[in-house]
Amino acid sequence: MTQPSRILILDYGSQFTQLIARRIREARVYCEIHPPTRSLQWVRDWNPTGIILSGGPASVYGDDVPTADPALLDVAPTLGICYGMMLIAQLEGGGVTRAGRREYGRAELEIVKPQGVFAGFTPGETITVWASHGDYVETPPPNYEVIARSANAPIAGIRHTSRPISGVLFHPEVQHTPRGGEIISNFLFEVCKAVPGWTTGAFIEDEVARIRARVGSARAICGLSGGVDSSVAAALVHRAIGDRLTCIFVDHGLLRLHEREQVERTFRANLGLDLVTIDAADRFLTELAGVEDPEEKRRRIGHTFIDVFEDAAAQVGEGVEFLVQGTLYPDVIESISPRGGPSVTIKTHHNVGGLKPGMSFKLIEPLRELFKDEVRQVGRELGLPEEMVGRHPFPGPGLAIRILSDVTREKLEVLRKADAIYLEGIREAGLYDDIWQAFAVLLPVRSVGVMGDARTYDNVVALRAVTSSDGMTADWFPFPPEVLANISSRIINEVDGVNRVVYDVSSKPPATIEWE
Repeated sequence: MTQPSRILILDYGSQFTQLIARRIREARVYCEIHPPTRSLQWVRDWNPTGIILSGGPASVYGDDVPTADPALLDVAPTLGICYGMMLIAQLEGGGVTRAGRREYGRAELEIVKPQGVFAGFTPGETITVWASHGDYVETPPPNYEVIARSANAPIAGIRHTSRPISGVLFHPEVQHTPRGGEIISNFLFEVCKAVPGWTTGAFIEDEVARIRARVGSARAICGLSGGVDSSVAAALVHRAIGDRLTCIFVDHGLLRLHEREQVERTFRANLGLDLVTIDAADRFLTELAGVEDPEEKRRRIGHTFIDVFEDAAAQVGEGVEFLVQGTLYPDVIESISPRGGPSVTIKTHHNVGGLKPGMSFKLIEPLRELFKDEVRQVGRELGLPEEMVGRHPFPGPGLAIRILSDVTREKLEVLRKADAIYLEGIREAGLYDDIWQAFAVLLPVRSVGVMGDARTYDNVVALRAVTSSDGMTADWFPFPPEVLANISSRIINEVDGVNRVVYDVSSKPPATIEWE
């Protein structure tokens, strides 16, 4: 796909690296993420319009930490973010040291010089930013000026006086930096003079061509969950290879109430693709028996999915070489470093790090570097109905990772009923489309209660609802108290074995959206 401009993002291990790419794509500029181990000559040959050095968990003065050739800074206009800024400072002769006080979360940033990435701001203006660092720049490098500061970081932004190099000690790419999009746009268009050209339609055209070339005359099966991701992946691959795609819907016994019937009805009515349903509940529940560790749950579920798909492929017929998955970038970035960078594993998603070694399929993951809202845009472009595109996310491991203990049929029944009441209450209040994701969690806790003047000692259910645009950062949803009160009352009165309901008011980070 030929683009008029392109930005190279070097991934130093930040959990937010792909958010940088997302912001750039929002500005309709093409970009790619690569590891910092790319050679200087490779970068020159790639011929970027601009370079962004991401954040990361390391300290630039540590041992065996990722770095860069100083000459990289002369290849193209460069922006360093957090670790990237400290790396620029170190490479250019500045001083970096551990901060006396770490700065995590929201911070107030003062704009000192509204130039370059801060073009359009005013001197002395204060903006809210999202910080996540334990080091700081003690002295700026020669020929660099300070362009921003905060209470804990007197040098929170730097800019070379003559070369197009700048750095910021916060994350403009995250939603918690409200004006971060302006900062990145300034880098793209004021500093790099980039020309926009990336669109959802261009992505679809490029991906369809790529899938056709890769699959050739072979067949593929798609692991369909009925959610947005797998549905969009199926529609995209179907556009590429037509009836050589068969969709497999696995009822693993970990679905929400009436979900199997809903998925079969909606999918057949709207897409008309070849759909095979497999009842594998006994198989999955046997594998999960007695397992409490969330990583082990994900591993066993991932392996069992592959076993089921391999059996299904044999029934579909000869020539099945590929497995299509609706893997998204938030799944990838929490599980592995997708480009060979040094990011850490937060949790293993069953369809990424939890896949069975040595499986017989080659993977097709056309959405692997997209976020949920981008996937929804692709789905709408492909003509999928809003009832499919607008659904809340539902994890592949299903309710298994919403039971914070071993999984049993009895616990699943309790959680299904509570979750159904919760979602019903949200819809009745007209709030479903205002929420990114909402679900109930069965805690490994029992509490004392009073029902009918008698003592009870029953289960506790936690409710989770968040707002987000991409799943990488999220805030808890501020329900009207009367809505929560009604939902809580219904769950306690209608679900046997529950006598207490609590609401989760944690943001991501530091928490994740799912509890496991």
